[in-house]
Amino acid sequence: MYEPIRSKSVHAMAGRDTDTDFPHRSREEELNIQLAGHLSALLAVTDELGLDEAAESIAGQIARLRGTPPARHAGLTGAAPGDLHRRALALAGRALVVAASRADTTAAILSAERMDAHTAALAEPDSARGDQRLVGAH
Repeated sequence: MYEPIRSKSVHAMAGRDTDTDFPHRSREEELNIQLAGHLSALLAVTDELGLDEAAESIAGQIARLRGTPPARHAGLTGAAPGDLHRRALALAGRALVVAASRADTTAAILSAERMDAHTAALAEPDSARGDQRLVGAH
C-alpha cells in the first residue's frame, strides 16, 4: 500500500552544503538593521515635524549603525501634527525595544527622550486637534 522513498529529497541538492548556500547574519547584525530601520522611519516623521535638533541626533545614530549618513528627503505626508506625534511616539517605542535588546544605551536614551518629547507634545491641547502652530515647537 505504501512504497518507501528510494531517492534523496528534492529539497537537498547533492554535493552542496545547504548551510552555506546563502549568507547568514548574526543576531547582532539583524538587530542593527532593525534598529536603523525604526530610527530612519522616526527621522522621516521628525523631519516632517520640523524638529531639526532632534532630527540631527537621530541621523547621527543611524549613521553610527549603518556606517553612512541616512538619505533624507522632504516627503511630506500632510498629516496633522498630532497624528505625526503619535506616529513618532510609536516608532520611538519600537526603536527603544530593539535598542534595549541589543544593549545600545545611546540609542535607547535617544529613543526614550523622543518618546518623552512626543508624549509631552500630545499632552498639549493644540496637538490633539492637529493645530499647525505645533510644527517645529519641540
